[in-house]
Amino acid sequence: MMLPQALAAAVAGVLGLLVGSFLNVVIHRVPAMLHRGWLAESLDNLQPVPPAYGRGLWQWVFGDKAELPKDLEASCASALKKVEALAPLGIATPRSRCPHCGAAIRWYQNIPVLSYLALRGRCANCKAAISPRYPIVELVTAGLFALCGHRFGLSLQAAFWAFFCAILVCQFLIDLDTQLLPDDLNYLLLWGGLAGAALKVTGVPLTSAVWGAIFGYLSLWLVYHGYRLATGKHGMGHGDFKLLAALGAWLGATYLLPVILLSAVVGAVLGATMLIVGRLADRNIPIAFGPFLAGAGLVAFLLGPLRFQEAFSFAFPF
Repeated sequence: MMLPQALAAAVAGVLGLLVGSFLNVVIHRVPAMLHRGWLAESLDNLQPVPPAYGRGLWQWVFGDKAELPKDLEASCASALKKVEALAPLGIATPRSRCPHCGAAIRWYQNIPVLSYLALRGRCANCKAAISPRYPIVELVTAGLFALCGHRFGLSLQAAFWAFFCAILVCQFLIDLDTQLLPDDLNYLLLWGGLAGAALKVTGVPLTSAVWGAIFGYLSLWLVYHGYRLATGKHGMGHGDFKLLAALGAWLGATYLLPVILLSAVVGAVLGATMLIVGRLADRNIPIAFGPFLAGAGLVAFLLGPLRFQEAFSFAFPF
């Protein structure tokens, strides 16, 4: 028996608050985990490698007779030891702490939205201000989940689309903060879309989902290489290709063009506005494109297939 729409939306919204709290952890920690891994790998590659294990990166780049500068070797070895000595960092561990004083955040101080209001937006230990983005992410996620519950009930279809929204919220903010679109999240979104199409819960035929993923990747791949050949510069990161491929898997091939146009137009308008008001002093400073792609994907979901197609009918090929 299906629950009434209002009740399904309320249940999904409460779940969204909890998931939103988890997304805050993902948004903060995944880039840090990636950077820590890249740093350790880079430092390790600069270490001398015994002949039995092959040549080190330094010798591979500069030749077998090139010796690693002693000061660089010592610095890299020292830095690598410090990185390896750091406490393990994962999604589940260690416990969340105040970024200002390092005090551990207790469970009752981590209740979505309510704890922020009870603490008046400040750390319980040092009274430093807590970013309002944390409750905003929780509320936005709750709203998206509530919409899933209202539109699809408490069903597998609602779970899939809630997953779609959650990953896009993460990618939106991670790229906005760091100009990174983690592959792990892009691949989760991509395979989730293909699985949803195969299970017939996204409303997109599997054939359209597969072609959407292929065309999504290739379209930005061609734009990237065309821009690189014309200007000698990199216009976007490879994560953008993968994110659009994932959106194609969820929305289908026919929705790719309006998604690209919406994200490109909004990005261009924002960039021009920032130049005019002086917020972007240097034209060469890159602007992350991932948030616009993720935002366009969320707009497509919020409007629904019919309204989105009506709003961007000029961009649908058929």
